Amino acid sequence: MYRCALAAALVVSIAAPAAAQTRAFPMNTLRGTIAFAADGQIALNGRATTLSPGSRLRDEQNMIVLPAAMVGTKRLVHYTLDIGGGQVRDVWILRPEEAAIRPWPTTLEQANTWQFDATTMTWIKP
Repeated sequence: MYRCALAAALVVSIAAPAAAQTRAFPMNTLRGTIAFAADGQIALNGRATTLSPGSRLRDEQNMIVLPAAMVGTKRLVHYTLDIGGGQVRDVWILRPEEAAIRPWPTTLEQANTWQFDATTMTWIKP
């Protein structure tokens, strides 16, 4: 009985800090809404596009998720684009506290004109 309680306490003590971690997003990250469809097809901000072959999708706990597990859902995300800008490369599904950080650019034009503070993970409009 005591071993089970000790094991449970150990698991909680290891998992709690991991769940509370702050994610650092790259400077080229944009915010948008993605609706997931089958075969890597997505609707990014209402426009049809695809995930790149090497794309990574992370959930609210920063765990890798297969796109097939997200089919039929629509989520607020941060994402990066491939160099050509045609496909979505990295996707982070936002937690409520991350979604509350405003402003965050939704277009490449905004990201190129706003200033990013990497220490506070915030954007400053000109």
